[in-house]
Amino acid sequence: MGTFAADDPLGAPFRDAIGARLRAFIESRTHQLVEVGPQLGALADLALAFTGGGKRLRPSFCWWGHAAIAEPNDPDALLGAAACLDLLHVSALVHDDVMDASDTRRGRPAAHRQFETWHASAGLLGSPEAFGRAGAILLGDLLLVWSMELFHASGLSVDALARATPLLDAMRTEVTCGQFLDVFAQAEPVGAVDLMALVPRVVEFKTSRYTVIRPLQVGAALAGADDAALAALRAFGSPLGRAFQFRDDVLGVFGEPGLTGKPAGDDLREGKRTVLVAHALELASETAKERLIGLLGSPELDAADVATAREIIVASGALAATERRIDADRALALDALKSAPLRAEAITALTTLAELSTSRSA
Repeated sequence: MGTFAADDPLGAPFRDAIGARLRAFIESRTHQLVEVGPQLGALADLALAFTGGGKRLRPSFCWWGHAAIAEPNDPDALLGAAACLDLLHVSALVHDDVMDASDTRRGRPAAHRQFETWHASAGLLGSPEAFGRAGAILLGDLLLVWSMELFHASGLSVDALARATPLLDAMRTEVTCGQFLDVFAQAEPVGAVDLMALVPRVVEFKTSRYTVIRPLQVGAALAGADDAALAALRAFGSPLGRAFQFRDDVLGVFGEPGLTGKPAGDDLREGKRTVLVAHALELASETAKERLIGLLGSPELDAADVATAREIIVASGALAATERRIDADRALALDALKSAPLRAEAITALTTLAELSTSRSA
């Protein structure tokens, strides 16, 4: 295609290009903040810090969704539209960390923790925790607003933006609905809900549509895709999104903090009702199941408790069952590509993305 390599769709050239576009956009908007008040420079600093890394997976799906239909005739404009998805994603991460009371994100203190530190070091009045939550919520809101601003300022034609905007609108609504279902599942007593039925529904809206389907379809719509192409991308994206989330679930319990940027066992402390937990509660002995229930959602979980939960998950066969589901869903996604009416170069990129997003360690 001449811009990014189909066999390296998440390579440094693409990641750097998205990072540069985000940095330029945020820096161009910083003066608006500091004109209101110098204190607002902290929002811009954190926006730059948290958008400075990441896998760039959603922008990549958007780029290759477009390439699946047509070669981009304005790569710079398409980069802007694709980059807006990472602003949206970091907005969600900032809000997630507030809801989960997480301490870290991408190897640095979470935004609300940084605002707490600022409050304390500046000798401000009131609760550092309340100030931290408020600051992070507003940062997330700002990133959400900026994501739409960047999309519409990308330089793509009015007609192209009009085709893709309904899909982007749906994406924001769907991920919010999926997030609420996830919060609700965590609040339900174990046994009060069928997790094996609820988890896939949460994953469809919180991850499959948000991470894979809609980014692909937004890119494709920008290129003028027809209904058949959009349906083919959905058939690929739904199982791949599940496999991506199930890998996330495994990393949330068994991942290396140095790679994931999150403390080991954070999903257990937060009481996440993941497919890994659902399988463990279904397969473990009654004694092990009760022990796991007692550990789930405890913020005081220490290393020994995390090790105990891991042992239960492994011994029950839940880890192996989750790995089988990842393999099966990845195979479904790749099979959907075989008959998809998409350009060959994009199929190569999407095949590679499927492998990268489900075989990762971070």
